[in-house]
Amino acid sequence: MIETFSKKVALITGVSSGIGEAIARRLALEKYRLVICARRQEKLDKLTTELQEIGCEVLAKRVDLRQEADIVNLFEAIRQQWGGVDILINNAGLGHRESLMTGSTEAWREMLEVNVLALCICTREAIKDMSDRNNNGHIIHISSMAGHRVPLFSGVYAASKYAVRALTEGLRQELREANKNIRISSISPGFVETEFAEKYSKSKERAQEVYSQFPVLQSEDIANAVWYVLSQPDYVQVHDILLRPTQQKN
Repeated sequence: MIETFSKKVALITGVSSGIGEAIARRLALEKYRLVICARRQEKLDKLTTELQEIGCEVLAKRVDLRQEADIVNLFEAIRQQWGGVDILINNAGLGHRESLMTGSTEAWREMLEVNVLALCICTREAIKDMSDRNNNGHIIHISSMAGHRVPLFSGVYAASKYAVRALTEGLRQELREANKNIRISSISPGFVETEFAEKYSKSKERAQEVYSQFPVLQSEDIANAVWYVLSQPDYVQVHDILLRPTQQKN
């Protein structure tokens, strides 16, 4: 049975660690009802328990974002429990250091499926909810500085994040044309100390080198940027935030 609640419902993808986990913790403090999803069940269970212990209402689902059926089923579960979503934070993303000259097709495909196609599917489903609920919805893409310049051996990863830039602006235009009260924002971080660098380079040592050059961003810094975007009045749309460590050169 669907009930109507005054609290806003926020869906955050990719919450098993790092930025997604930090965003969930930040929004829990702001009394949102949270929908969290990830592939790693044990991480999802642990975070769910911790959020519930501080009084947050949580719906947690294990989701493979490369499977459209998983995404559609997630949104159906949200609609059954809370009537739909008010906020979507497309946080899930991944990268592989794969050369355009010699890279793996499967690695390229995974980046494009998660970073671009899954983001589009989640966005489409969320807009259905926001339109049906007739409220001031908000969609936030967690992108990357790689969507503003191309690091060496990162052509496909950067291409996926350039795509997010285009999708952000394209959706902004579509929403205005349709006269929807839905805002779209993007946040593009530089170096953030998460699991990303180790997975990207497939080397714990290389990740430590990256993070030891100078003080880098922490996941909480990105979560605070998300809250800044969400806390603006309805007539303010923060289109894109670029944030990098002070000592990062590019």
